Amino acid sequence: MPVALRRVQIAFCCLAMVFLIGPTLVIIPISFSSANFLSYPLPGFSLQWYEKILQPQPWMSALLNSLIIGVGATLVSTVLGTLAALGMSRGRLPARSMILAVVISPMIVPVVISGVGMYFFFARLGLVASFLGLVLAHAVLAVPFVLITVTATLKNFDMNLVRAAASLGASPFHAFRTVTLPLIAPGVISGALFAFVFSFDEVVVALFISGPGQRTLPRQMFDGLRDNIDPSILAMSTLLVIISIVLMGGGALAQKRAAANRSIANL
Repeated sequence: MPVALRRVQIAFCCLAMVFLIGPTLVIIPISFSSANFLSYPLPGFSLQWYEKILQPQPWMSALLNSLIIGVGATLVSTVLGTLAALGMSRGRLPARSMILAVVISPMIVPVVISGVGMYFFFARLGLVASFLGLVLAHAVLAVPFVLITVTATLKNFDMNLVRAAASLGASPFHAFRTVTLPLIAPGVISGALFAFVFSFDEVVVALFISGPGQRTLPRQMFDGLRDNIDPSILAMSTLLVIISIVLMGGGALAQKRAAANRSIANL
């Protein structure tokens, strides 16, 4: 590759990184402002806003709600997404393309439409303003992330291993637990991390489904931007950026491990 062309490619990559990451990095220095409102340049350095978000109300309560809902939605979506991926990867499934389109439709349909539909559906079931309703709503929207990740892992999975286990007398569940699951575990973990990050950051459906007792962290930030703007929102945003980077890094490591396992299996 010519040196000039390589330099152009590097320059475009750097511009893309600045365009994508720049707006996120701007909030970090402002979160240390000593002013009582959003201002730049900073009048002074202070940790008062980080101290404020560590108070029980409202930030820590909202953070706890987000963790509870995120873990619940992750468990439900991971189980459903993994089972769906296993079912669609084995044999000839009638109308497979149609079923796949339906399952991943929450990723395609505008989230506002999904939120309105879930509100009316869950209202009939009495699940509005409940933790269970919000967990199920987030799980429905997170299933496609798990399905796509696990399906990609299963494409390189050798089904002869399962057949060999069955020929040795292993039940389907035992073969799945001892053969299939250990090999696809990196993909499952990666999908679970994506599902958790989605649930943890989701705000639109939370506005429709949650009540005062289920106020999540993104909803608390949304209400704060609407009612009372101060740098504490940016302090919490900085912490969320760090959490997201850690989780996405874990997902990348899981995918790297899955690729290594596939290479070993192909030897």
